[in-house]
Amino acid sequence: MHLRQPAFRFDAVFQGPLARPLTMDPHMQTRFSVIFAALLLIAGCGEAPNRKATFPVKGKITVDGQAPGAAIRVECVPVAGLDTKDPTVSGTECDPEGNFEISTYQQGDGVPPGDYVLTFTWQEFNMMQRQYTGKDKLNGRYSDPKSPTAQKVSVKEGTPTDLGVIALTTK
Repeated sequence: MHLRQPAFRFDAVFQGPLARPLTMDPHMQTRFSVIFAALLLIAGCGEAPNRKATFPVKGKITVDGQAPGAAIRVECVPVAGLDTKDPTVSGTECDPEGNFEISTYQQGDGVPPGDYVLTFTWQEFNMMQRQYTGKDKLNGRYSDPKSPTAQKVSVKEGTPTDLGVIALTTK
């Protein structure tokens, strides 16, 4: 059986005065491996040194007494203001049934202890722009942390927080 030669030869691209096989003597290979392993250890795969402890916060959103059927963005705004030394951003989106678990560092890990105001926005997700756009279906009534309709939450150290059902309205 005769095999055809490919129309494009990769080895032809690497011809020239600098083209040579990449080889390493065993001692150099050992040094390279040790240096690479040390760099991996320094970079680490663990948590950031300033990572704050977080505690689970979950709840359920209804809109006009019904499940929203689409994602509503939930954000935690610290009452004391942003920690400028070790700032964190905590938030999530609810599922179509309205269930949510707030995240800070990774999905569902929770929120650092403290007092927060929750904000809610309900917009369409624009796949092309990869962001939420358009009018807030909640008419902005829950997007301002200083609003009288703002939902307050206190997260205690060592204790999961269940917010229960948060009833929002479009009217």
